[in-house]
Amino acid sequence: MTKKKKLLINALPFLALAVLLIIFCGIVNAKGYRLDMYLKIVFNEGIVLSIVATGAIFIYTLGSFDISLGAATLFSATVGVMAYNATQSMAVMIAVIMLAGVGCSLLNSVLASVFHIPVFVTTVAMMSVLSAIAAQIITTNGGAVGGISIPSEVVKGLDHMGFKIAVLVIWVLICVFLFDFTKFGRRQKFVGGNPVCATLSGIKYNTYAILGFAVAGVGVGIGAFMTLVYTPSVTTTTAGDIGMNIMVAIVFGGMPISGGARSKIYAAVVGGFSYIILNNILDLLINSTSGYGITQIISAVFFMAVVYVASMNYRSQMLPR
Repeated sequence: MTKKKKLLINALPFLALAVLLIIFCGIVNAKGYRLDMYLKIVFNEGIVLSIVATGAIFIYTLGSFDISLGAATLFSATVGVMAYNATQSMAVMIAVIMLAGVGCSLLNSVLASVFHIPVFVTTVAMMSVLSAIAAQIITTNGGAVGGISIPSEVVKGLDHMGFKIAVLVIWVLICVFLFDFTKFGRRQKFVGGNPVCATLSGIKYNTYAILGFAVAGVGVGIGAFMTLVYTPSVTTTTAGDIGMNIMVAIVFGGMPISGGARSKIYAAVVGGFSYIILNNILDLLINSTSGYGITQIISAVFFMAVVYVASMNYRSQMLPR
């Protein structure tokens, strides 16, 4: 494959994001809706997904995955709200949210790495357990519909574009540094690319799996806090689709799901916003109630098309993992 063709394929996720954004703006204007309002919705949804997905890159790089990240985000936000209502302290709330996010992620890694339980089993189990616990807390303290909340004044000063962009940029820069400029990141890619060779080289898979899940847990905590900044209430449906959306977003961003050396931090941000924009385009074009199934089918077809195009970059190369 020529160098120009590789560059073109690597640029496709960025081009796709730009095209989707143009189409989205055109549809909103054509329907006579307020563009600023819809852009704010896309921005807020994309920020949370991109932050959590950026941390999840460290898991997917290993060739692993975690579909319980959405449930962990819900659980972290839930206990954070409970902590604030009990102490009236934002510092305590943030600390509890971060500890919950890291704790949930580390529990997954310990079960999978130390006890050799398949990742699929642990993440599905954790997704069910965390969702059930959060739902029980929410329904007991606030009701299934209204949920639980903190006073809007607590996060009102943070609910603006500048703060959210700053949080996203700082988090992405930290992850880029860890991923591309440290021994930890290089070994993550090595383990994901060829775990047998990494083990023979003296690199312990379990160690880097646990560290990768811990970084993802930090992303969950930040994502849960940003969810509360956007809407200072938590219901049983909060962050419900994030776990599966992360997998789709990463592929949309041009990263192979097998992980390894081709993993890229920017894939989480580019893919996260692309996926959110695509979903909103489909919601605008198709009735959200009667057309839900059609929306899912179109998303699935688009997902497979992106996987096919992305695979062209390494299909003919030796040892893709």
